[in-house]
Amino acid sequence: MQITKAEFKCSSEKISQVPKDDLRDIAFIGRSNVGKSSLINMLTSRKGLAKVSATPGKTRLINHFCLNNSWYLVDLPGYGYARVSKSQRGEFSKIILDYVLKCKKMHFLFVLVDSRLEPQAIDLKFIEMLGMNGVPFGIIFTKADKLSAAQLRRSVERFSKTLAEQWEELPPMFATSSEKGAGKEEVLNFIDECLKQKPEAEESEPNNAEN
Repeated sequence: MQITKAEFKCSSEKISQVPKDDLRDIAFIGRSNVGKSSLINMLTSRKGLAKVSATPGKTRLINHFCLNNSWYLVDLPGYGYARVSKSQRGEFSKIILDYVLKCKKMHFLFVLVDSRLEPQAIDLKFIEMLGMNGVPFGIIFTKADKLSAAQLRRSVERFSKTLAEQWEELPPMFATSSEKGAGKEEVLNFIDECLKQKPEAEESEPNNAEN
């Protein structure tokens, strides 16, 4: 897939405000400071499309970016950052859970994981919640350039082994580097194939969530 056009569409405080059209959402989420904005900019080849902040937890809205006039890339708030208030944080805030579990536009979700770290409890808990609710998702290991090839392989294997303790079938996995551009083609090609598949249940009526 080639991204020839990428533009900001809107920010939403609740899912009743997301675009009400037929374009599908491919969403990205992860712990705060996992490198989500940098990854989005790398995938779209637009350096300032998603705002990269020095302050983790800065993204607190659902941000829709329209790509190629044919689908939305969705930047979701990060979860689990300790410096925001307890009411804003939760483990998984209401805005995240409402979108992930209730938004009919969401076609696929990428969970971003820092490749340098041991499997984090909050990531595993979020992934478990996705599995329990049948949400289609894949995992992107970020900051792969910070590790050697052998270290990266061990990190992915470690995470896979942890998931395999509870999952019979592992989700798709990708390793990326926003600085080096690694993994860009693989992720975009996967999205291209993903968009060709129809959702299990096509819903024609607009989302009627109130909050």
